[in-house]
Amino acid sequence: MMLVEETTVPLSALPVAEFKDHLRLGSGFSDDGVQDAVLESYLRAALAAIEARTGKILIEREFSWRLTAWRDARRQPLPVAPVSAISAVTLVNARGDETDVDSALWSLDPDMQRPGLRPVGTFLPNLPHGGSVRIGMLAGFGPEWRDLPADLAQAVMLLAAHFYEYRHDVSRNAPTMPMGVQALIERYRTVRLFMGGSQ
Repeated sequence: MMLVEETTVPLSALPVAEFKDHLRLGSGFSDDGVQDAVLESYLRAALAAIEARTGKILIEREFSWRLTAWRDARRQPLPVAPVSAISAVTLVNARGDETDVDSALWSLDPDMQRPGLRPVGTFLPNLPHGGSVRIGMLAGFGPEWRDLPADLAQAVMLLAAHFYEYRHDVSRNAPTMPMGVQALIERYRTVRLFMGGSQ
C-alpha cells in the first residue's frame, strides 16, 4: 500500500500572521516578513505531526492510494479522514495498463473516523492478477484554515510554537509532543482494531 500526497497545502491557507500574534513577535518594523519562511516551516511541521498522530487531514488536498488487494471487497476502509470525494478508482494491470472503473459501480461511504469505498453492487471489482488499484481522493476538513475544528487549530498553533521555542535545543530534553497538544488531539485519534488486537 502506498499513499501519495498529490497536492500540498498552499501558503495562503496557513495562518502565518496569526502564528506571529500567537508568538507575540513584534510588528511594524521594516523586516517584519523576514521570519515568514521559518514560521511557515514550523506550521507545516506541526500540521504533518498532528496528521500523522490522528490520521486526520487538516487542510484539504488530493491524495492517491495504491493497494494490491482489497481488505474487504464489500467495503474498503480508506487510510485518511475526512474524505469529501473520491475522484477515481483505477485498475492497473501487471503491465501498467490502466482502466478506470465506472463511477456508477462504487460510492464513498463518509465517516469521520474510517471513511470507505463501497460497491454499488455486492463486491468491489476484482483486481487484475499481479496488478493493483489506485484510488484518488480529496481529503481534509476544508481548503482554508478557518475550516479546521477549533481544538485542532489550537493544537497546531501550540505545537508549532513548541517547535519554534526549541528550535536551537540539541539536548533532546524537550518533549516531542507537549501534553496540551496531546489532550487536544486525543479525541481525533483513530483506534484500529485488527484480528482482535489494536493498532
